[in-house]
Amino acid sequence: MASTTAGTTLADFATRSLGIGYPGGSLLLLACVLLSLFAWHRVLGSISVDTVVGPRTEIFYWVTITFSQTLGTALGDWLADGPLGYSGGALVFGSLLAVLAAFYFWSRLSRTFLFWAAFILTRPLGATVGDYLDKPLAKGGLDFSRPLATLVLAIAIVLLILAIPQRAGRHPAH
Repeated sequence: MASTTAGTTLADFATRSLGIGYPGGSLLLLACVLLSLFAWHRVLGSISVDTVVGPRTEIFYWVTITFSQTLGTALGDWLADGPLGYSGGALVFGSLLAVLAAFYFWSRLSRTFLFWAAFILTRPLGATVGDYLDKPLAKGGLDFSRPLATLVLAIAIVLLILAIPQRAGRHPAH
């Protein structure tokens, strides 16, 4: 929750307070994500989340997660505030995640790349769906109250967890 809150605050700072708008803020934040991944790889030799086993790696992980959340927020706001609106933005990000899932199952693309790309896209998907549920009808939303929107999302999350088989993973360090 802390990285999501920090991400939202940093995204608003980058896109609004710096005066560079959504395109400039998104590019700046993409550069921050790429720089954190580059530094992580340069120092520790891998950016796979499977290697997060100690404090040093965790610092790189959480810095990258926070920048990823920030970039995702900026991208979600950018699409939602444009002509596509909240529902259109959710469809775009959901479709992009489906493409990444297809690459995961039917290609040899780097799993680490696919993880970070998917992680970045989950933030704007969640933000645009949440906004679609609670924003006023006049702004393209469904005008649910925040508690009702939260309940709808919580039920959807629980149903997805129950519907998608869960398997215990193995950590490479064990």
